[in-house]
Amino acid sequence: MTITNAHVVRRNGIQVTLPDGETFPARLLAYDKALDLAALSIEATGLPTITLGNSRDLRPGQWVMALGHPWGVKGAVSAGVVIDMGRPPELPSRSEFIQVGLQLRPGHSGGPLVDVYGRLLGINTMITGPEVGLAVPVHVVKKFLHRELNAPALVFV
Repeated sequence: MTITNAHVVRRNGIQVTLPDGETFPARLLAYDKALDLAALSIEATGLPTITLGNSRDLRPGQWVMALGHPWGVKGAVSAGVVIDMGRPPELPSRSEFIQVGLQLRPGHSGGPLVDVYGRLLGINTMITGPEVGLAVPVHVVKKFLHRELNAPALVFV
């Protein structure tokens, strides 16, 4: 199973491309537009997994990295710090986010936000300013998976 943003998933013709360039058709398992999360499944074995971090323990000033493919640049990394946790004041949403001071660009969406040890803290989701990005916290992702799929574990490809 892989997790991405709902806004990057088209309901038909979903594909997942692995770091080595191999592409697989994907099946949509769960979708939540309000949380901006989607769970996908592909027919593949032996894929790498990511260790989960604890998004509830994040504190302002903590270093994080956003991985993604902004504007088609594969494997790009943007580093910065946690600004805050919770509902951003500039958004009308009631959703909880990790607010980070780093450059997210189109193409970071759906990628992992990790700590300095490479543990998953959240899923990059949107830009709210020139150096401000938001990620869905991993504890919110876990609740989504449990609610939608009764899945206790999370694997990110």
